[in-house]
Amino acid sequence: MPSTRSVTLIRNGRVITASDDYVADVLMRDGLIHTIGHALEVGGDVLVIDATGLYVLPGGVDTHVHLENVIGPTVTCDTFASGTKAAAFGGTTTVVDFALQTATDSPLGAIARTQRSAESQVAVDYSLHVIVTRVDAQVLQDVRHAMHHEGVTSFKMFMAYPGVMMADDASIFRMLRQVGADGGMVALHAENGTVIDLLIQEALEAGHTSPRYHALTRPAILEGEATHRGIRLAELAQAPIYFVHVSSNEALKHIVTARAEGIPVFAETCPHYLLFDDSVYQSDDLEIAKYVMTPPLRSADNQKHLWRALRYDDLQVIATDHCPFCMKEGHLGYRLQKMRGKDDFSQIPNGAPGIETRLVSLFDIGVMQGKLSLNRFVELTATTPAKLFGLFPKKGTIAVGSDADVVLFDPNASQTIHAEHLHSHCDYTLLEGRTLRGRVEKVFLRGQLIVDGPQWLGRAGMGRFVPRGEVRAF
Repeated sequence: MPSTRSVTLIRNGRVITASDDYVADVLMRDGLIHTIGHALEVGGDVLVIDATGLYVLPGGVDTHVHLENVIGPTVTCDTFASGTKAAAFGGTTTVVDFALQTATDSPLGAIARTQRSAESQVAVDYSLHVIVTRVDAQVLQDVRHAMHHEGVTSFKMFMAYPGVMMADDASIFRMLRQVGADGGMVALHAENGTVIDLLIQEALEAGHTSPRYHALTRPAILEGEATHRGIRLAELAQAPIYFVHVSSNEALKHIVTARAEGIPVFAETCPHYLLFDDSVYQSDDLEIAKYVMTPPLRSADNQKHLWRALRYDDLQVIATDHCPFCMKEGHLGYRLQKMRGKDDFSQIPNGAPGIETRLVSLFDIGVMQGKLSLNRFVELTATTPAKLFGLFPKKGTIAVGSDADVVLFDPNASQTIHAEHLHSHCDYTLLEGRTLRGRVEKVFLRGQLIVDGPQWLGRAGMGRFVPRGEVRAF
């Protein structure tokens, strides 16, 4: 169980924020960061932790995860309990998941339904985006209510998956105009869904059924076209816009141009686009199904552009898009998982796991290889996501008055990643057998020690819903 003591003193750690880097003591009291200083003296019943040689990081903020998300006839294999526990072991203390508006309910119904499931399970703090699939006068009224009374200020829309989740341009524009005026943000999945569906149908008619055709039917140019279209809709609506899971320079070049023009465009990429490239699709092996995510992995040249954009702030966030499906049908009772598409690549559920390995993988390939500074590492994984989605300064930084969400990270340790040692329900990891530099040692959620090395001290239901404020479009 978590410590019942309400005061913890972390001594001699190297505190890393988006802007600072210094050695200090950090005092956490009653769930908040109370004092930061040198040689702090505190009386009474205090848990004292020597963090000499460790980084003291703000808890990660992952603004793109899919837990218990129903996608077509299947559901992602992580519950709110398993997914948030995995997040905690990976140094993430706040997640933003998705409430899906169905054909028969409203955004408010989606929020209430998702909260009912999450409330008793979440082991870290959470908030929600709403996936809006239908726009009419009542939906817009409900969206406004959600923003002003439910603490939900971001809404995701799809330019892909016709007949399932895709919204037309007029609907996207209506949402952008209203949500932007009210201080919120629309997050957009940008791919040209109707052309992709045509390419998929043509591939299947030609007998191309293996998983590698997932990538071949979702070319980068269609991500670029949709990104450009989304930007122009946002410009017309005079609203900020956020692009999820940017994977290609075809999309990125439009984002860079728009930002240079002063249009408030923001975007994320994901660790898998930085770790892997499309060389994994060079066979017809069914194992390739583990790399079926949307958008698909791109060329190594695209990867170089993503790293450049991260350095120069053309990409502001690294989120996981943790969308896990098992490779083995029936694992832990989950059905209609990746092998659903063994005879038809279009039936493979799109997504991959990654919620537990985000910080360590980015530290290894980013910081240790000189592609990211420590400050930028924190900025991308905690501070900017918190700012963009109305969580800052409660979340995303180490500052007096902020929530005491703190990670002690050992930069000198190494670990070899194996799915069997992770805490997700997913039966594989894209990083299987890979040795990474860095390790999460301890994690505090609002001052409570919930991860202590390999030991789990947290519990399901201890996480809280975090109402969010206006977007910090800076």
